[in-house]
Amino acid sequence: MLGVVVAVMGVSATGITAYNIWDAARTVAENSVLLPADKELPPSLDAIEGGVNLLMVGTDSCEGENAALSTACQSGDTDGERNDVTMLVHISDEPRRVTVVSLPRDMLEPIPSCPKEDGSGNYSAMSSQKLNVSYSYGGLTCTVMTVEAITKQQIDFAAAIRWSGVIAMSDAIGGVDVCIGAGGISDPEHTGLTLSEGEHTLQGWEALQFLRIRHGIGDGSDLGRISNQQQFMSSMVRKLQSDAVLADPARLLTLATTAIGQMQKKELVLSSGLANPTLMVQIAMAVKNVPFQDIVFVQYPTRYSSDYKQLYPVKEAADQLFAALDANEPLTLTGDSSQGSGVEVTGEVAQPGATPAPSASADAGTPAPEQRVELPSTIAGQTADQTTCTVKGK
Repeated sequence: MLGVVVAVMGVSATGITAYNIWDAARTVAENSVLLPADKELPPSLDAIEGGVNLLMVGTDSCEGENAALSTACQSGDTDGERNDVTMLVHISDEPRRVTVVSLPRDMLEPIPSCPKEDGSGNYSAMSSQKLNVSYSYGGLTCTVMTVEAITKQQIDFAAAIRWSGVIAMSDAIGGVDVCIGAGGISDPEHTGLTLSEGEHTLQGWEALQFLRIRHGIGDGSDLGRISNQQQFMSSMVRKLQSDAVLADPARLLTLATTAIGQMQKKELVLSSGLANPTLMVQIAMAVKNVPFQDIVFVQYPTRYSSDYKQLYPVKEAADQLFAALDANEPLTLTGDSSQGSGVEVTGEVAQPGATPAPSASADAGTPAPEQRVELPSTIAGQTADQTTCTVKGK
């Protein structure tokens, strides 16, 4: 998850030099995955034309060095490799907007008939399974097919990253700032993470644990963890748009070479189209100047069963979200910042280089503000111009 965002967004400012380094990614083509509707684009260092959908997956593999990063791996509680983080990133056509939709891992949905990894046929379709079954069932391709069926959105590119890959990429970016609310947070049993109240810059092991923690924050559910991850991603986006990162070619070159190394180690898997270095630059050029208010992180709307043991999608609210994305309409959030009480909004951040809004006495010829679509209150989330703090567990 983190590695993919960094690779796509961070590489842009290095231009041709970054292209030359990313060209080495062609040597690891055997690690890429062919999607049912892989999108190929002409080679160009201009921004990508039109809109694009990327699926970013974080998996819980226990292979190799990942086994030491999880108590579940060590106790044998993990069955196969699952997509514990599933994010659909929608980048619109002009005017550019970015919407990241986090799909809860425990949400019950049908799994379509997916091709077997060895090409020997298809697995049978399944009904009412947790979303994170899809990766263990048929790899990245199956998760893509499942999310396409849920959202009715065609996914153009996809990537999956393991825990050790997240550590490597967070080290390369130099850390991300996060806020911890009153009383701090502590999860000694599961992630081993303890953070005091206030601001922290996280990288490496701590960054991974912060992205994984759910016990000790909010209501202890995966929904609270999603909003915690969104706080991290929002802060990272702000950092990548700041001069501290985008004006530092050496750091960006490190990000690019680190991502290639993770592909070679099989800690990062890309769909075949996304493994093209030119395309990476195209996507980055499209998103690096998007206003913070139009970078929106939302949770796919869900509801619990009466006994709180099952998590179901709320299709009507989700349909309104995707209709707005299809129409490229700007979004306004009306719901809570988290379905699982994992974070709370504490303030706002100004866009770098932003000019003050025109006053009431401004020229009458000033264009009227664009009408924004209010999403249903059942859709939780935050925008990149909002600062949030992680809430201690109840």
